[in-house]
Amino acid sequence: ETLQRIVSTLVNKNDEIHNFIDMLNHTISNVQINSSNAISELDEEFDGLYSVLHEMKGSMANTIQQEEARKIQALQDQLSQCSRALESSEELLELAVQSLDIKNPVELLEVENTDWMCVRQVVTVASAFRLSLKPKVSDSMTHMMVDFALEKRMLQAVKFLPVPKAPEIDVAACLVADNCITISWRMPEEDSRIDHFVLEYRKTNFDGLPRLKGEQHWELVDYIKATQYTLSGLKFDTKYMNLRVQACNKAVAGEYSDPVTLETKAFVFSLDSTSSHLNLKVEDTYVEWDPTGGKGQEKIKGKENKNSNTASPKRSTNSPRASARGGRDRFAGESYTVLGDTAVESGQHYWEVRAQKDCKSYSVGVTYRNPGKFDQLGKTNSSWCIHINNWLQTTFSAKHNNKAKTLDIPVPDRIGVYCDFDGGQLSFYNASSKALLHTFRTKFTQPLLPGFMIWCGGLTVTTGLQVPSAVKTLQKSENGLGGSTSSLNNVA
Repeated sequence: ETLQRIVSTLVNKNDEIHNFIDMLNHTISNVQINSSNAISELDEEFDGLYSVLHEMKGSMANTIQQEEARKIQALQDQLSQCSRALESSEELLELAVQSLDIKNPVELLEVENTDWMCVRQVVTVASAFRLSLKPKVSDSMTHMMVDFALEKRMLQAVKFLPVPKAPEIDVAACLVADNCITISWRMPEEDSRIDHFVLEYRKTNFDGLPRLKGEQHWELVDYIKATQYTLSGLKFDTKYMNLRVQACNKAVAGEYSDPVTLETKAFVFSLDSTSSHLNLKVEDTYVEWDPTGGKGQEKIKGKENKNSNTASPKRSTNSPRASARGGRDRFAGESYTVLGDTAVESGQHYWEVRAQKDCKSYSVGVTYRNPGKFDQLGKTNSSWCIHINNWLQTTFSAKHNNKAKTLDIPVPDRIGVYCDFDGGQLSFYNASSKALLHTFRTKFTQPLLPGFMIWCGGLTVTTGLQVPSAVKTLQKSENGLGGSTSSLNNVA
């Protein structure tokens, strides 16, 4: 047996060595391929640099040529002006010489005075006297010279891009509120080559470092330019969230930061189909009125009872769910009710409900664990709810202990339910505006189950929600309310 164990271990070791050899060969092949790709990318980068330099050279040469053309044009204009002035001066000089050569007084007198005046005036105002004999532009082109000494030093300093360091998450600046997570981080040292960041997160029920087994896969948010990001619209159906960040430059991504674990506590429950009335069609978080459901299911149940020698599931308390419900039967009669499968025993919790537009009648509230199968929400001293009736005309009321208080406010599209078990408070809000609809105040002495009653239509329940910040803010003012709900308050 010892030899067999040794041989078996050796065989396993040989397999591991073979696998490792294959991995090394594969790694060598990848190194060659990746090196070739790196050289190709290097060629592309230098070709791009050459292209930029060539384009800059052409642009600067064109500027020099334009400066040359401008100066030559200015000098040629000045040259033409001088030529015309010289030609005019020579003509005037010739006229003056001819006049001065007349030595016979008789001939000199024959020249009219007006002609002398014209000659004198033309000679005096000749353009040659106004002409500047200094070039308008210089022949120097030194202002068009370049000095690439700095750029050469920069190019000589070009190296391969370094791998960015791992960011550091600032746990104190991270915030979890309103089913959003805001995470902040910083680089351990300034790095101007960072192009963007990558954020990864995943849900977990374990506090502390991420575990390898039994964990959900990482969700990724790429191309984050800032050092802060907010994940919004999350459903907190686990206790915690792992988060990590990595920095990326143009070429390579760095190591991930040390992961942080943030608590994402929220109330999560599903609808308990085993508690529902037979005329209700129940899914995980959706319940719908089914007028034919009772008859069809009663027939199926009757056949099952005839063909089975075992005790009725309704009477059995062996299953965990049946035990949690205390052996409760399905709701029956006109109590078209379904309960949540998770009880509220302490703390503050929040969930929301949306009714279909064609829903005729529905109630939303809470009840103690074991209501009677014919009990309706709000008609017992152990249940509290608000009720909406859209049959013929719309009525909106708060109900408890078979007493109703009409709520003279519009019915919202979504209703938020806030339960403070320890504080003895049950409040209903417009889930969109967070406006208060009604508050019950009492002392809860037993665990509470979310309850829903519906007739004609459907309800969608949203769980995994934190108590909204707006609701928390309203609690101070809400606690100051008094007589408006006193007729329905009850010390249980």
